[in-house]
Amino acid sequence: MLQHIFALIVKEFLALLKDKRSRFVIIGPPIVQLVVFGYAATYDLNRVPFAIYDEDNTVLSQRLTERFSGSTTFELVGRIDHDAGIAPMIDGKRALMVLHIGPRFSDRLASGDSAPVQVIVDGRNSNTALLALNYVRDVLLAFTADWAAEQQRPPPPAKLEMRAWFNGNLVSQWFIVPGIIGLLTLVVSLLVTALSVAREREEGTFDQLLVTPLRPVEILIGKSVPGLIIGLLESTLIVLLTVYWFEVPLRGHIGALYLGLFLFLLANIGIGLMISSMAVTQQQGLLGAFLFLVPAVILSGFATPIANMPELVQQLTLINPMRYFLVIVRGVFLEDAGMDLLADQYWPMAVIALCSLAAAGWLFRRRMY
Repeated sequence: MLQHIFALIVKEFLALLKDKRSRFVIIGPPIVQLVVFGYAATYDLNRVPFAIYDEDNTVLSQRLTERFSGSTTFELVGRIDHDAGIAPMIDGKRALMVLHIGPRFSDRLASGDSAPVQVIVDGRNSNTALLALNYVRDVLLAFTADWAAEQQRPPPPAKLEMRAWFNGNLVSQWFIVPGIIGLLTLVVSLLVTALSVAREREEGTFDQLLVTPLRPVEILIGKSVPGLIIGLLESTLIVLLTVYWFEVPLRGHIGALYLGLFLFLLANIGIGLMISSMAVTQQQGLLGAFLFLVPAVILSGFATPIANMPELVQQLTLINPMRYFLVIVRGVFLEDAGMDLLADQYWPMAVIALCSLAAAGWLFRRRMY
């Protein structure tokens, strides 16, 4: 039995390596997507274009302007000298925001009154606008505190002290890149297995496989092991790039990560074999894989929190293995979480893997006869 399964595993590896499309799926997209997502997908803002509308024109207002223009977060792109100049800046997307300093800004500060500063921000991208406003708030708080210290006056009545746990500098790459490990592992393992049985049917070798001494369960094992090995190798490469290239700290135990990775791969392989068992051609297998892939990523918490989704959709995410693996990979990388803390994430993936592999076996036997 083991000899027959090993021979089928070798055959699957040879088929994958000889097929140009399969080689491309295994090698090309994961590396490209890691680089693209790692650098392009970020919640941090750099060089935010802004314009100044300074009606005060004093030394103090100039100092405030320099606080913004001297920061790496902001980039001064223009100055406005009348109200009518604000709309063209925002409407034409020449500036993300306009900082409006009123005519009595310095006088109000000197007299001890509040000196409001107006920020007009482009709200077409609400996420970017909120991030920019947070940066503006930080700059204004620091400016007010420094001015009060220079004038030997009491500090502002309330001072915001922020401390972020697990990601002290709030680097968005530390959140996104570990999630890419789950995304790319899902893509590779799902596509490799979703094309396996369909490739046999398309090439006309499926009937030959059925007349071999292999039983259906042995065929499924032989089809599963290559996807498992390739998934582990790809994931290991991505983990190494995450740690040594993107410099995301790996604080937890590597065993906790790989236990979750193993269960995640089993669940993906089961789903991929289900798709492949129903597909007649590789094109159908590829289409079926992407029909599952897109909702799985959206409902995993990769980009948006599951807690913000409607209650019905939250219940739907419970059958998504990627939901649990993202908790594991981010917990191991950032929170130093161990197997004991992640036990609630392991067993649902094990149940999904068991059910999907059993369903794949049933579909495979059903399509045989």
